[in-house]
Amino acid sequence: MKTATLGPAQRAEALARMAERELDILVVGGGVVGAGTALDAATRGLSTGLVEARDWASGTSSRSSKLIHGGLRYLEMLDFALVREALKERGLLLERLAPHLVKPVPFLYPLQHKGWERWYAGSGVALYDGMSISSGHGRGLPVHRHLSHKRALRVAPCLKKDALVGALQYYDAQMDDARYVATMVRTAAAYGAQVANRARVVGFLREGERVVGARVEDVEAGGTYEVRARQIVNATGVWTDDTQALIGERGQFHVRASKGIHLVVPKDRIHSTTGLILRTEKSVLFVIPWGRHWIIGTTDTDWDLDKTHPAASSADIDYLLEHVNSVLATPLTRDDVEGVYAGLRPLLAGESDATSKLSREHTVAHPVPGLVVVAGGKYTTYRVMAKDAVDEAVHGLDQRVAECVTEDVPLVGAEGYKALWNARARIAARTGLHVARIEHLLNRYGSLADELLELVVADPSLGEPLTGADDYLRAEAVYACTHEGARHLDDVLTRRTRISIETFDRGTRCAREVAELMAPALGWDAAQVDKEVAHYQKRVEAERESQRQPDDLTADAARLGAPDIVPL
Repeated sequence: MKTATLGPAQRAEALARMAERELDILVVGGGVVGAGTALDAATRGLSTGLVEARDWASGTSSRSSKLIHGGLRYLEMLDFALVREALKERGLLLERLAPHLVKPVPFLYPLQHKGWERWYAGSGVALYDGMSISSGHGRGLPVHRHLSHKRALRVAPCLKKDALVGALQYYDAQMDDARYVATMVRTAAAYGAQVANRARVVGFLREGERVVGARVEDVEAGGTYEVRARQIVNATGVWTDDTQALIGERGQFHVRASKGIHLVVPKDRIHSTTGLILRTEKSVLFVIPWGRHWIIGTTDTDWDLDKTHPAASSADIDYLLEHVNSVLATPLTRDDVEGVYAGLRPLLAGESDATSKLSREHTVAHPVPGLVVVAGGKYTTYRVMAKDAVDEAVHGLDQRVAECVTEDVPLVGAEGYKALWNARARIAARTGLHVARIEHLLNRYGSLADELLELVVADPSLGEPLTGADDYLRAEAVYACTHEGARHLDDVLTRRTRISIETFDRGTRCAREVAELMAPALGWDAAQVDKEVAHYQKRVEAERESQRQPDDLTADAARLGAPDIVPL
């Protein structure tokens, strides 16, 4: 299969092609559900378009806990169907669809009561493992184990001795959520989908009651395209109601936003060989291994302010630090925090006022002819949501359409990944890069790492690490623009890499170097480089200021002090 590239020329061509002839399916929204829907439709043989107002995964899908998990806490809510479905998807992603991107991760659950709690929690985790194995896709993960107090402290010396009487250790999986979405968009494009980011739907085309297309604004170059489609899928997450309002329809359900924030701290601040899962009064708190860092999260609070740039307040940060410090022998302070990010979960509104009680189930509806809406759900089950959305859209097409095949369609980079992993020492010797660098590339790009190595062969300076962000090679900044659809500095520092949350300077130290690497690929002059760097610095300043504010209102106002990047 020919691997698609998402450079500037391909984006312009995709927009032109979408406007040329009527599509079978136009998907609005470039998060995990929208990208999954485009891949599902394209692999059924349908002519497919995908448009995203900002960058791929720029909303919820880049700001999650980075976990692919069955939802252990949903067992306690007796939501067995949701857990079973999610565990099957977890296994598929680990074993078949994206082994280069989705990796096992261990978690320790400290027990605080003798006797009953070990039986109660142990029964739940045993059921979790059993449901995983019975799905037919769960044999790749180790099963849970019971640990004594002494063994638990050996595995996680960071814990206070009196914070537990013993522990359970079990496995889930994790991924880089934004990288996953960008890879899925490339996979959809490889199967024929026309895809364009920075392409905003500003209105819908109607013939009577029927929606027959969308007006799409090219945010970068200006101009508006009329894109006609037999069916449109609204997969805009927390923006679902806003998108529905463009046709004067509120829709059959309402989506509420719940804010979750995460902290990133260096690996050496928490001495543990395993992740942690802690029970809080409202939900659960994760301490998740993340390369040379830990991710700590999350909160769960209602949010009705700016959806584009949800802000973390000082109170949010204090909440996470207070809860994690309740079990750590050496407490964390504000000075230990490298990065902070906030995201919004799209929850289907229910009767309960507490967002943590709202449904993580998804819903698909056909509110008017020609328009399908999909909302809710969780990252792990994106493929099921996409299948249901396309199934619903197919009802509006007067033709026989193949069944969903995405259960058997690996993402680009998956094929050949394991063979290259086995040969990583030989690749390192051939390229002159350290084997750790090759492992890093393989776990971010899979077999597509060869494309980056070709850049390094052509220009050896691209094999050097970025200044102040030496986990990443200079080649990755270039590749993000030529192959992965990055259009601005923020796209590279925040989503194609994670420099914005993995460095104490939040990426400002390497911002100019990265912008200058991007410039030739995107046709920037010196003035545009300056503009990109200045915009990014203002963004970081606004985020830091918001994180000093006492509450959501003041944090939101501070974050909005930095405007979005203006078009080229």
